[in-house]
Amino acid sequence: MPIDLEDRGRALENEYFHRKEQELIEKLRAHMAVENAEDAGMDCPRCDGRLQEADYEHIKIDVCDKCHGVWFDAGELAQVIDKDKDGGWFSRLFD
Repeated sequence: MPIDLEDRGRALENEYFHRKEQELIEKLRAHMAVENAEDAGMDCPRCDGRLQEADYEHIKIDVCDKCHGVWFDAGELAQVIDKDKDGGWFSRLFD
């Protein structure tokens, strides 16, 4: 059975557009990954630095990459104080 040229043309056209759509999807994913990486950090309230998440005894705190200021989200300070009740220096600040 011979291959109909019209069917072959449609198949090639579909393959072409499928390949172009996949390329576009990959470009969009890469662009979104770059945007998400840029939005991941927040601006430091004190300077023009970026806040990076750091781990302090399994508690996520924000530390500025320029001024090295430490910033707490809601409830994080209470968690740090509770973990340091054994007489560490941090709990003595609030006695």
